[in-house]
Amino acid sequence: MSASPDLTRLRARIAALEGGGSEAVAGVVPLGVAEIDAVLPWGGLPLGCLHELALGPSGEGLDDGAGFGFAALLMGRLAVQAGKPVLWIGSGDPPYAPGLAALGLAPERLVVVRPYRAAQALWAMEEGLHCRALAGVLAEAWTLELTPVRRLQLAARASGVPAVVLNHGTPTGTAVTRWRVTGAPSRSDPALGVGAWCWHVELLRCRGRGIDERGRVAAWDVEWNDETRGLRLAAAAGDRTAAPDWFRAAG
Repeated sequence: MSASPDLTRLRARIAALEGGGSEAVAGVVPLGVAEIDAVLPWGGLPLGCLHELALGPSGEGLDDGAGFGFAALLMGRLAVQAGKPVLWIGSGDPPYAPGLAALGLAPERLVVVRPYRAAQALWAMEEGLHCRALAGVLAEAWTLELTPVRRLQLAARASGVPAVVLNHGTPTGTAVTRWRVTGAPSRSDPALGVGAWCWHVELLRCRGRGIDERGRVAAWDVEWNDETRGLRLAAAAGDRTAAPDWFRAAG
């Protein structure tokens, strides 16, 4: 039996308020990996929404570096697609410009804000989301309460500017997508030297998709491709690119 028109409208209204309805999607930025984009119901990351990248507690492990690198990659894709700068809000040291540029985020497309208090970071993020001159807003967070998150969602939906939260704390529960990224061994031939950046990417939450027995939507191993300036699925050990002729001749 099909749902009544009133129920259909109510569901659409709820989805719009949460930032996931069709009228709330102001566009999409593909991640450039067909296997990942196919899992996302929109064919990529929807704009005008809140996305969350899970980080470990401050000071624990090295996986935060992988998360920051993946975030830089996402912001770079947003900046290139929109032809606009992105806003990066963080309390630590400023982002390392050459590292960002290597992942596709040119320094000239970056605006950095370094607040002293959490309240200032939330204020800067909300103000940035109201600014249509930005391609996206990224901010670190350790604690996020429901009311500020709702305000961020509404600001993103109104402007079409996406928000990415690097969350060191508990999940917000309202993000349209939630990701966890950890470092993975390079799949390149060790004889060729240092390989490409490689990440294990887990999609923990995606509105419109269910989770598997491991509590996640899907997972992939991806690596950075310097030639295409984008991501690709990491090749298995038996599928590595052969050493170039000049290397074999030198050996």
